[in-house]
Amino acid sequence: MAASKTMDWENISKGLKEMKFEVRGAIYDAAMKRSAAGKPVLFLNVGNPHALGQKPITFMRQVLSLVMAPSLMEDPRTASAFPSDAIARAKKYLAMMTGGVGAYSDSRGNGGVIEEIGQFLVRRDGIPPAPNTIFLTNGASEGVRMCLRALLTNSGNNRGVMTPIPQYPLYTASIQLYDGKLCGYYLDEASTWGMKMCELKRSIDEARSNGIEVVAMVFINPGNPTGQCLSLEDIQAIINFCIEEKLVLFADEVYQENLYTEKPFVSARKVLHDMGAPKNKQLELVSFHTTSKGAWGECGLRGGYFELMNVDPRTADELYKLASINLSPNAPGQVAMGVMTNPPVPGDESYPLYKREIDERVASLGRRAKMICDAFNSCEGITCQPTEGSMYSFPLLCLPKAAMDAADAAGVPVDVFYCLQLLDQTGISSTPGSAFSQVPGTFHLRVTILPPEEDIAKMMADFKTFHDSFMKQYRSPATPKL
Repeated sequence: MAASKTMDWENISKGLKEMKFEVRGAIYDAAMKRSAAGKPVLFLNVGNPHALGQKPITFMRQVLSLVMAPSLMEDPRTASAFPSDAIARAKKYLAMMTGGVGAYSDSRGNGGVIEEIGQFLVRRDGIPPAPNTIFLTNGASEGVRMCLRALLTNSGNNRGVMTPIPQYPLYTASIQLYDGKLCGYYLDEASTWGMKMCELKRSIDEARSNGIEVVAMVFINPGNPTGQCLSLEDIQAIINFCIEEKLVLFADEVYQENLYTEKPFVSARKVLHDMGAPKNKQLELVSFHTTSKGAWGECGLRGGYFELMNVDPRTADELYKLASINLSPNAPGQVAMGVMTNPPVPGDESYPLYKREIDERVASLGRRAKMICDAFNSCEGITCQPTEGSMYSFPLLCLPKAAMDAADAAGVPVDVFYCLQLLDQTGISSTPGSAFSQVPGTFHLRVTILPPEEDIAKMMADFKTFHDSFMKQYRSPATPKL
């Protein structure tokens, strides 16, 4: 038998092999094979707005077009084709970026864009960032990975991070990859995925009793996949908990524009500041944001940032070294972050169109969220909590025992079994709840609310036809709803 090669599967990182990212797992793989075979697929497994027909915000693309092709501004026809403020903004970015978008920036990102983000934070929260605490990144995910890597790698495989369950698999995958321990705390589905302090205490006590050094806590607000929006009181309680337990708080706030009820979004950094001394200096806080969500949906541009509050400046210097390995974040994504955090304002030529596009987009997403939730709740054995924010619906599936037996025989969790059949019979590609972790004995699926509003009724009618047939095939008394 020939000797193995150095990069054979047996010899690569154990953490990489054990890592899972099921948002693009078995269901997604099956969907891609179906698509390659020429069969229709509706990809609801990931929050990818433009892939599902969402149109870009006009001002964003006008500025990007001019920045990417500066020669357009030398053409006299450009003045009539582009609004004056888009031209002015493009010229501003080009003046800020030595060499334009084809050149590296500083590893933290372009200083002018960082200044725009700082001004955005002042408008939103009334609090300026400290110097050298904002890092532009290739999407928020890269910032999360950088910070987790700094906390977990080479720490003896004994450091833990508290994450909500259900959670976005970025956290489970990255914690596994960097040799950390996942310390889950369960959200309360019956109270609209609420957060209970007794559950946070249970989670950290259990981890510590197993010898785990818990160093950080993550919350996602609005929630992914659960769609809840945390109250001011929730965030205050979390901050107090993290101060008492000496935890770094990761505030994943990428869906802050995706709000569909009267509940407002309140940033963790504002709540911390308003709590006053000494608490506002005690908590180590890292906040994350991106261009990929909100009404913008610019996933492919990979624009993002994170901000450090009350973090040792020496640690920021070490993160700068880590960022420097990549030399710089991608330049178009940095421009997109600048546009998103510094959009047109009243009096600008582009403002009326920008305001109409943003308002209509968010209002439509709210209608879609309600339509999908109501349709799920009309189905036998399905309970769906309201989507207050973000881009997803996460219904609870109470499935017949015969379906569970069939899934066991197939060697897969029953929600995976269900989602595979849903894909096969309707072309709807969803994500099983087991990809996000869930309370043992419960089963869910996640779908995005992103298909065009005019297509939602048919999509959910197709879903209900499938579900009714599935329940009939595996008939048993339905489990009562929550």
